[in-house]
Parts: sequence; structure tokens; C-alpha cells
Amino acid sequence: MTDNAFIFNHPLIRHKLTHLRDKSTSSKEFRALVTEISALMCYEVTRDLPLEETEIETPVAAAKGSIIAGRGFALVPILRAGLGMLNGVLSIIPSAKTGLIGLQRSEETFEPESYYCKLPPDISERDVLVLDPMLATGGSAVCAVETIKRHRPKSIKFMCIIAAPEGIKCLSDAHGDVKIYCAALDDHLNEKAYIVPGLGDAGDRIFGTD
Repeated sequence: MTDNAFIFNHPLIRHKLTHLRDKSTSSKEFRALVTEISALMCYEVTRDLPLEETEIETPVAAAKGSIIAGRGFALVPILRAGLGMLNGVLSIIPSAKTGLIGLQRSEETFEPESYYCKLPPDISERDVLVLDPMLATGGSAVCAVETIKRHRPKSIKFMCIIAAPEGIKCLSDAHGDVKIYCAALDDHLNEKAYIVPGLGDAGDRIFGTD
């Protein structure tokens, strides 16, 4: 395991993840679980956000408080499965701006490449959180991070629900400055590059297209 990867061990996340993996879980339940797990993970991912002091008036007296310094986060889900995590994170940091990255496999190189990228215009002043439920081979994550880095954000973090060791190594080798947050680290990839034991195709299960 690399120094920049963080695996969650919270009882609530582990409980919900068990139901998420279950093949009998419906698409409706699956979407709700992805949202809930993403919200729980977001609490820890945002632990190091910088704060600045401010003064307010309560109904009783003047008081000092803290607010997040700077422009805060930009959330960038990787299409399409990353959309399933977006509402959960927005429920915790509703002021975050949202971008989108679409990736497809090149017919020539068979490597992922960006076909769509729409990012907030002030992304250079923001910390970016990339969202994708699965970190399998790591190819899509590397491509997404490379695309975002061209816009020079303050920092980039990657948040997934399930990761394979191969994916963590790939992303860490390519972008050692990107912190990786996972709800679970699974065993390996099979011959079809599916995470084992995993949960199947996250996009299909979120959108009911399996």
C-alpha cells in the first residue's frame, strides 16, 4: 500500500458496503447506498480543509467562528458512474462547484482518453475531488487527473468506493501527489479487469442497465 492511499474502516461504511456488494440489491437501493457511503466518506476527505476566523452575531451576543478559507472544492465525477457519488458529496459541501469528465477507450491505443471536459472557470483557485465508484486498473483515474492538472487546480484528491491494489499502484505511480480515499481495498483484478470480489459494474447497477 502506498503512503497516499487511505482506506476507511468505519462500521457504518462497512455495513452499507456489504449491502452494496450484494447482487440482490436493487438499483434504487444501490443508488441510495452509493449516496450514503459517499457522504460518510466526504466527512473524512474534507478533514484538512483550511479555516479562517470570522465574527458573527448570535441571538444573544457577538461570537467568533470558523469558515472554510478560499474557494473550497470543485467536484469532478468521471462519467458515468461517478455521477452516482455526486449528490452524497454535495449534501455535505453544497457550496462546491461541479465539473464533468467523460472518458472513452481509444480505438488505436486502447487507452482511456477524454472526450468531454467541463470544469468550473475558477478551478485554479479550488481543491478538486475526483469521484468514481471503482478504481480498477487505474487508467481512467490517471487520464482524468492528467486532464484536470492542465487547468492547474490547488490540489487534487481521488475518492472511490472500491479499489484494487493494481489501480492504487497505477494512480500512485503516475500522480504521487494525489491522495486516494477508498471505502474498501479488494483483493485483485480478474482477467476481465473486474475488481474481485467487487460489486460488478457500478455504472450498470446505478442506472439499472445491467
